Amino acid sequence: MASWRQMTFDDIPQVVQVADQIHPGLPEGEYVFAERVKLFPKGCLVLVLVDGSMSKILGYAVSHPIRYRQPPALDSLLGEIPPDADQYYIHDVAVLPEYRGHGSAAKAVQMLLEVTGEYTYETTCLVSVYGTGPLWRRFGFEEELAGRLREKLRGYGEDAVYMSRRNLLKGEQGLMQ
Repeated sequence: MASWRQMTFDDIPQVVQVADQIHPGLPEGEYVFAERVKLFPKGCLVLVLVDGSMSKILGYAVSHPIRYRQPPALDSLLGEIPPDADQYYIHDVAVLPEYRGHGSAAKAVQMLLEVTGEYTYETTCLVSVYGTGPLWRRFGFEEELAGRLREKLRGYGEDAVYMSRRNLLKGEQGLMQ
């Protein structure tokens, strides 16, 4: 049975293999994943299938804080998490096609959204590609007009859509029950 855990530097070569298979037209180098793990390890996960002494990475998730509506360009380094970051960004949730359909992506999204609860980010955003909008809508994400983001979104492909959702802030969970 596969399960999610925090990504380590040792996982990155396999993560890149998964990314290359899922996103052949949107490549990102090992250095991007390594920097995200270094800068914001809580937001980097891998889906691992352990079979005896062998383990295989079946998927990954990468997320981190950003400045409002300023997602990074693909295959680019951040340098740092901005000290004035005010939005959470889900960069990618990817599961190999042969392992989809078991709720793994949904579990990763839930785990990432739990990370936002540790901070005071009012919103979480992402760039949806490959027509994945319906998945993201299940978690409360809605499409936003990209406006000034259009140029940056082009790097994500012709079908890229900027989406965001309001997060429950600390203390609001009790109010919602």
